Amino acid sequence: MKRKGVILAAAVTLCGMLTTGCGGAAEAETSADAAVLSEDVQGAETPADGGVVSLTVWAEETNHEMLGKMIDSFKQAYAGQAEFDIQVAAATDAETKSKVLGDVHNAADVFFMADDQLSSLAAGGALARVPNADEIKAANTEGSVSAASIGDTLYAYPMTADNGYFLYYDKTYFTQEDVKSLDRILEVAAENEKKFSMEWDSGWYLYSFFGNTGLEFGINDDGVTNYCNWNTTEGDVTGVDIVNAMLDIAASPGFVNQPDSEFVAGVQDGTVIAGVSGVWNAMEIQAAWGNDYGAVKLPTFTCAGKQIQMSSFVGYKMAGVNAYSAHVEWALKFADWITNEQNQVLRFEERNQGPSNIKAAASDAVNKVPAIQAVIAQSEYGVLQRVGNNYWDPFVNFGENLAAGNPSGTEPQEIIDTLVAGITASTVS
Repeated sequence: MKRKGVILAAAVTLCGMLTTGCGGAAEAETSADAAVLSEDVQGAETPADGGVVSLTVWAEETNHEMLGKMIDSFKQAYAGQAEFDIQVAAATDAETKSKVLGDVHNAADVFFMADDQLSSLAAGGALARVPNADEIKAANTEGSVSAASIGDTLYAYPMTADNGYFLYYDKTYFTQEDVKSLDRILEVAAENEKKFSMEWDSGWYLYSFFGNTGLEFGINDDGVTNYCNWNTTEGDVTGVDIVNAMLDIAASPGFVNQPDSEFVAGVQDGTVIAGVSGVWNAMEIQAAWGNDYGAVKLPTFTCAGKQIQMSSFVGYKMAGVNAYSAHVEWALKFADWITNEQNQVLRFEERNQGPSNIKAAASDAVNKVPAIQAVIAQSEYGVLQRVGNNYWDPFVNFGENLAAGNPSGTEPQEIIDTLVAGITASTVS
């Protein structure tokens, strides 16, 4: 991508020192300034029709073939207005923010991201504002529009409304009643010498044990740090109760701690018959289990002598446009195109990704997909992912230790105190 201008250099440098926090007052002020700067950059560059428009798109490798079809239809729709050279490069959605802010001048023109990255990217002036915001807001669900906005300003094009997780299960082994309880799921897996899979060194997935307990967690008004009382010793459910519940789960021969890639491999080789994941794996799981492929909301788990419904983070994915793009107006048109109703339908048909577009989401075909219906059902027990930077790292040791059965014999209160201390730590060194 062509380098252009230095007007945003200071803003981007500042954002490199910020965290992933969303919605804080400090970032809101920075975002307002960045919006003005982004507008200046957009206005400074008006590509002439008839010239060669070179765009780079960052996307998950599994979506490249599908994106190729979208690129072809875009070229047909704008045939005669310009010659297009659109290249797709492999990049995970999770690393978009760090890659863009790490070198915004040479980042992709168009990229995909989860909603929790929006605030920092906008605060750094890296996102071009959506010019046809009223049209996009009217076409997409209220939640997806809110997730792509800061205040009343739309900074990205909503694309999916399914960025959450739920339970996959093989109907060969489980009844609909079985999958309501994690105790029963583990029991069935153990009886059949199979596994229930869940990623335990990930704060994204492990929130499910904390989020529906009455304990408190969130991001502070500074948009950077977190508050968290998960280590309280008072109340109906305490952090120690959760630690002990997780140790009981880990002790089951039917449990295995695995990342997403190993979960899918386990489904394919027959060792895993249930697990927690999202719609991005639906196609592979359906191919492996065929008509026995099932998906439902997360189960309850036993904690403090009661059954507690597992919670989740819910979210949205969207397409953003780099404010430094040498062809920012065409990049905006392209991002608009690949997230329109037609291409959200294509995204659903080829990758089982749930549309944020109102008309596409209302189709009979979408309503018949177990994975999408499961993420919708689970959303009743979920919250938007709004966390500060220090939320993630403490979970790695926490989850790995509990999955291994706490081999060091550390007291449960100390385990949860350490987790909370990490989550609430200041970002100032």
